[in-house]
Amino acid sequence: MMTNPLIRLLSLLTLGLFTNLALSAEPLTTGDKIAAALKDERRATAEVDRDRNRKPLETLKFFRLKDDMTVLEIMPGGGWYTNILGPVLAERGRLLLTIGAERTAERLIGQPGFESTELIPFDRSNISRSTTSRAMIMPAFSLGVKKVDLALTFRNLHNLTPESRQHMNKAVFDTLKKGGLYGVVDHTRRHMQADSTEVWRRLDPVLAIQEIQAAGFQLLDHSNLHYRPDDELRYEVGRKSVTGNTDRFTLLFVKP
Repeated sequence: MMTNPLIRLLSLLTLGLFTNLALSAEPLTTGDKIAAALKDERRATAEVDRDRNRKPLETLKFFRLKDDMTVLEIMPGGGWYTNILGPVLAERGRLLLTIGAERTAERLIGQPGFESTELIPFDRSNISRSTTSRAMIMPAFSLGVKKVDLALTFRNLHNLTPESRQHMNKAVFDTLKKGGLYGVVDHTRRHMQADSTEVWRRLDPVLAIQEIQAAGFQLLDHSNLHYRPDDELRYEVGRKSVTGNTDRFTLLFVKP
């Protein structure tokens, strides 16, 4: 039986059209999802204005974020990074929020783009303030979760006493799976600089590395993304002449 040449030609063209459509509908990469989250109209103008300084796309790529990971965000504060991480992880991953995260969780959980965002309860009743500094004192604790792929904390470790940082780093180590990653960003203090009211919200990166390695981690990588050569490392990070332009260290550790 002879096939009509016109019908055969139309069949081939139709097959080609569907093939091209299938090829063009490739899944979004993690980078695509981060870029889309940054453009979300729900982000306030004040949040967007900080993108240039905080470089979230480059920072999250440096921390090896993948959209199918289980990610733990520690001390999310007002949720600046949470607003980006939630949508990226919504379909294939999981975002866990903990320590001072109640208000951010209440605002976001259940909203579109945060379907896989969860709150890990943390009892803050035992947290106190040091009598010699403003740093927080936290007893040893467990977060009660396991097999986390990536833990992140942004500009928070300086808020803790050295012993409390030890407890924090150990708790993070215990939550991560083997090969899990720990990303840290914080305001830089000069190496071995003494405490003072001007630098209490800064942290010596050499000390941070030593403390995190003492918890069992290995230093995997570091980045100059937030290096600011014009920050003299002398003044309180909230000063008008400094805020928004602090030198920050960016470190990535791995659980061996």
